[in-house]
Amino acid sequence: MPTSFSLSRRSFVLGSVSMTAALAGCSTTSQPNVVPVAAQRPIGPPDEAELQARYAAVEDGGYQLPAIPYQQIDPKYYRQRVIDPTGEKPNTIVVDTPNRFLYVVEPGGTAMRYGVSIGRDGFMWEGEGVIQWRQPWPRWKVPDEMVARQPSLARYSVKAGGMEPGIKNPLGARALYIFKDGQDTLYRLHGSPEWKSIGTAASSGCVRFVNQDILDLYTRVPYHARIVVHQGSLRTA
Repeated sequence: MPTSFSLSRRSFVLGSVSMTAALAGCSTTSQPNVVPVAAQRPIGPPDEAELQARYAAVEDGGYQLPAIPYQQIDPKYYRQRVIDPTGEKPNTIVVDTPNRFLYVVEPGGTAMRYGVSIGRDGFMWEGEGVIQWRQPWPRWKVPDEMVARQPSLARYSVKAGGMEPGIKNPLGARALYIFKDGQDTLYRLHGSPEWKSIGTAASSGCVRFVNQDILDLYTRVPYHARIVVHQGSLRTA
């Protein structure tokens, strides 16, 4: 009798252990594999609420920038994230001169696209450079070549110290200066109070943004960022 009781007790204990192990095994193997999902950025035109927020009046550096009447701008020139058409490395700036777009390439195959205005002279410079200098609320210092064409601008010349920063300054709220081989190309990425010019060839030798967009661009572009300017059709790398 003791032997039979011992065997029965031992069988019960072993059975309990086996069942516990089996349950533990089920518990472990039934857990689903967690596969990390890459963060997705929204692609496409912003909705009305986003547009109102992006182009609302804003105070910056002690200056009050007025709201942009974006309803009067062609929607394709609204700041928006798109599938990257350039093939360039992340953080590269690409200027698509014929289509009046500027792209900042992002990791993961997307790019932030801005509508811009390009210089009246067709922005003849093409090639690669770097953003050598960035300036919030810059002074507008008119180069001698421009003064020679428009003598009335002499009071804003380099020698005269340029125009004071402000909402009427042609360089707007931010300016990014393009250099090539260590030399200033005299071309700039800059803001402008003239929102009606976006999508046109209206400024003198520079890439012009609405001020709210240049504020956004300034946060995305570091010093010495590479910039590529295309005069013809955008060529993918």
